[in-house]
Amino acid sequence: MPRRSHFVRIAIDTGGTFTDCVWVEAGRLRMLKVFSTPVDPSHAIVEAIRRITEENTAAELVLLHGTTVGTNTLLERKGARTALVTTAGFEDAIEIGRQARPKLYDFFFDRIEPLVPKDLRFGINERTASDGEILTSPKPEELHTLGNQIAQASPQSIAISLLFSFANPKNEEDVAEALKPLALPLSISHEILPEFREYERTSTVVINAYLQPVMQSYLESLERRTQELVGEWRFRAKHADVEERPFRAAKKRSNTGALAPVEPSPRIFVMQSSGGITALSTAAREPVRTVLSGPAGGVVGALATARASGFDRIIAFDMGGTSTDVSLVEGEITTATEAQVAGLPIGVPMLDIHTVGAGGGSLARFDAAGVLRVGPESAGADPGPICYGRGTQPTVTDANLLLGRLQPTRFLGGDFTLDLDRTRALTTAWLKKAWLKKNSSPLTLEKFAAGVVRVVNATMEKAIRVVSIERGRDPRQFALVAFGGAGGLHACALAEALSIPRVIVPAFPGALSALGILASDVVKDYSRTILWRVSGKVPAQELNREFSALAKNAAKDFRDESWQRQPHYHRSIDIRYRGQGYELNIPFTKNVFHDFEQEHHRRYGYTHPGREVELVTLRLRATVRTARAAHVGTAYVGTGALARRERAKLARPSTPKAPVLFDTKKQETKIHSRDELQPGKNYSGPAIITEYSATTVIAPGKSFHLDRAGNLIVTIR
Repeated sequence: MPRRSHFVRIAIDTGGTFTDCVWVEAGRLRMLKVFSTPVDPSHAIVEAIRRITEENTAAELVLLHGTTVGTNTLLERKGARTALVTTAGFEDAIEIGRQARPKLYDFFFDRIEPLVPKDLRFGINERTASDGEILTSPKPEELHTLGNQIAQASPQSIAISLLFSFANPKNEEDVAEALKPLALPLSISHEILPEFREYERTSTVVINAYLQPVMQSYLESLERRTQELVGEWRFRAKHADVEERPFRAAKKRSNTGALAPVEPSPRIFVMQSSGGITALSTAAREPVRTVLSGPAGGVVGALATARASGFDRIIAFDMGGTSTDVSLVEGEITTATEAQVAGLPIGVPMLDIHTVGAGGGSLARFDAAGVLRVGPESAGADPGPICYGRGTQPTVTDANLLLGRLQPTRFLGGDFTLDLDRTRALTTAWLKKAWLKKNSSPLTLEKFAAGVVRVVNATMEKAIRVVSIERGRDPRQFALVAFGGAGGLHACALAEALSIPRVIVPAFPGALSALGILASDVVKDYSRTILWRVSGKVPAQELNREFSALAKNAAKDFRDESWQRQPHYHRSIDIRYRGQGYELNIPFTKNVFHDFEQEHHRRYGYTHPGREVELVTLRLRATVRTARAAHVGTAYVGTGALARRERAKLARPSTPKAPVLFDTKKQETKIHSRDELQPGKNYSGPAIITEYSATTVIAPGKSFHLDRAGNLIVTIR
């Protein structure tokens, strides 16, 4: 008999190799990992939901989704054919960009091509002054001609970005109204990013238009598939009700004309790059806000779990199947508005995350000079590493298996066995073929695998240096939170290289991004450039009026999405000294100028007391705290709950030790199941900790223990 109907809330993070799912069942956190389906990620998501709820008939499904669709579309440049409408004479602004050379002395570097080719850029004769005065309005006949030109070009999406539209959107509104009959998705700059800096604003709007048809198609497919799945549940529930309670069912029919009440469709929310979730409709309309969707969930989850263990200064280290994401957090998660993805600037708020192409599926190769390289190319989920059964080229995962760091029979809790014999055979053949061309003897399997690990570690160490040392932060004052399916395999070596004193491996390392998504609030960000010059007193009354207008827009958007709770508002201002080119974001208080000078001195080492300042951009973050967010990160994170409902408890290893290679030397290493570790008891390395979602390698000489929050704390020095 099917279980009784209930409420199901599932957080799902789609990665390059695995799709991770986290949900709460009977007060316990549960977890499931399935292989991703890169061609259509919704296939893996629906399959995961089906497995999670196969014995249930859910009354309501709420899906919180972290997606890589936007990121991959940008990286692969497989977005929509996009047209750009801008002020006449400024059609080439997105190609000119900023005259910043990525390599100062390289005269032959290749510039990144704009997403909109020259023949799809259209200028309109209009002009708005910097103070918002309309100097020239587009004429009706010009708008009609513009519509015909765009129709003949056959774009799939349109971006509109006119000069100074943030000061007065009237001309943009007229252009958008004239282009509505084309029935194409419109991305309008004053709606997406009403801020100055024309190049960054136009780039952001173009990216939104470039992604919109792709993201909309994907989200509609996901919504349709989940609706079909929920329909199956209701069909089973309806017929079970008829068979088991025919008289009561008949009574229902006579009273209501139906066997069961009409139930709501599944609700889907998408994780944003800013660290908060938003409604599916908003994500489909503004996909530019989701390009770091999954990694943002990881940062939220890392801070929540670290706080449960008493740490609030962390470096989040997320090593997945295709990439590694690192982020530094000091007490509170902060966002940046000057990010770049695939070399293109994006101006919407995003968590400060640095990504490199180093993951468990990163492919090893020898370059023309015979130097070993690892990544950024990845085997992904299809075909995957050699040890998964289909891949033919060695990866980081294969190297860890050859070194003994991965236990073949304890991968995914024993549900999936890694093929060690196949890995040895194919890697040996691959090495012979690679070195035959150079008339040299091949490396041994162990030396090759150790080299792969050292190379990928160097790449990830450099990424951590970027977010810490290169920004004036001392890694010795932080804890390294290692998660993702491969994070625990490399964390100790990285912490040792960077003198990081402690490593934290969370309770659910392989699905922490999904856990962070489950813990996230509903967040909406609003901004407006004002460019006010001020000296002396803070114009509090005028600023409060501007912030009130932003808050009014936020309240309307939350009402439109049927959120009942009152949003919490965080107000801040981008401030700079007059004459400077870049700003500092400062919370808006009565002491905002004093706070600005303190932050300026901390960041740059000097201040200009008495100098005129400019209030550049007002920013409002509106947050509605979700009910689940109140639980995840306190009572539920690190409770030691089973990974998933159907998972059987692992037996003790048949051999308590296994040979593992550490620094060119094999050592007998203890194999622990994380479920069997006693909280508070100190253990010593070398050791391997296995669990459903990940494996952790503890180097010789390191100590570790399981704390009260269920997090694994490794002491490096």
